[in-house]
Amino acid sequence: MTSFDSSPTLNAWRALLALAVVFVMLTSTGWTAVANQRGPGEPLKLALSAWERGRIGVRQLPSPDASPKRLAAFFASLTRGQQERLAAKYPLVVGNLNGAPVTLRYRANRLALMQARTVEERRMRDTRLSADGRQQAGRRMNRYESMLGGGRQILAFDPSGKGRAAEVLGDLDRAERVSVIVPGVDTNVLTFERTSRWYSAPAGMAESLYAAERTADADTSTAVIAWADYTAPSGLGVDAAIGKLAEDGAVRLTALTAALPGTSRVSLFCHSYGSVVCGVAAHALPGRVTDVAVAGSPGMRVGNAAQLRTDAYVWAMRDRDDWIQDVPYMAVGGLGHGADPVARGFGARVISARGAIGHAGYFQPGTESLDNFAEIGVGSYPTVSCADGADACRSGIPDTD
Repeated sequence: MTSFDSSPTLNAWRALLALAVVFVMLTSTGWTAVANQRGPGEPLKLALSAWERGRIGVRQLPSPDASPKRLAAFFASLTRGQQERLAAKYPLVVGNLNGAPVTLRYRANRLALMQARTVEERRMRDTRLSADGRQQAGRRMNRYESMLGGGRQILAFDPSGKGRAAEVLGDLDRAERVSVIVPGVDTNVLTFERTSRWYSAPAGMAESLYAAERTADADTSTAVIAWADYTAPSGLGVDAAIGKLAEDGAVRLTALTAALPGTSRVSLFCHSYGSVVCGVAAHALPGRVTDVAVAGSPGMRVGNAAQLRTDAYVWAMRDRDDWIQDVPYMAVGGLGHGADPVARGFGARVISARGAIGHAGYFQPGTESLDNFAEIGVGSYPTVSCADGADACRSGIPDTD
């Protein structure tokens, strides 16, 4: 057992509590969590198989697993017409290739969304499906329709399973500062945006943060990425209590940050289980990542901030009404995510979340939590508000002492 408290008696009680929580999870939602990750088909796998057999002229196409630098060099060697033909023939592949020009990815993902919408329109009328199946197809069709509207910049899209997506607000190629929002449990293509509680979904979080950053510093060019491009746990089941999906997500997050264009500085804003993903990824993130900020975190799978092995500033906040504080902050046999990031001994820069109501309110406009995220996102550290009302969270940062 790994413990983050020095009291053996308290540790024993926490262990019992953790096991009780896990038991409840398993008996309620845990055993179905893995099954709930399944979805209709694997179109991206089929597209990748076709890509691997494809050619452009006499040239073989590069491996989709090649480094972003290698893929960027490949696309730079093509004419614009050749790039467009690849995007039209393999939209699901090109739209998800780290290293491909971002504007080409936007166009490819628009084509992929149009194709996916057509598939769901057919499924809506397929009498071989149950009523629930047809209803689900209708929901997905409506989501794709929304993502196709308003000139939206979809950086990644995969309709396989429950679906993944990422969206960019701003000019990613020219941004001086890029913010990446990493959401938590129950993130998929259907929950990428919401009609009600808009700011609790990735697309709404990004919209809110982008507007707040422009208010915080109109002279700094920024871009925000709503990054729902990993398989998140479904519900508060066993998948949410262990780190397997976070480990897989961390690989994808590291690849994204390494492939961003230009020389922009990058800040990660990690909510709930997303903070587990960021914690696992921290040691492998490129040096351009200057900040890792977590909100409503169940832990980052370490005992303290130093164990993250990152040179980025580590920030943490939690609203006083956030239920996540009742989760046992410990690790027992792979269950649990370690120490509380807002605890004094963890070593994070603890910032104010005033105004955020509960677990899903950190990106709500008008809150101090959102204002603090925006100040971090534009690199305006002197104006960040510390949780204690003093200046401890800003100590040791140049130009803020």
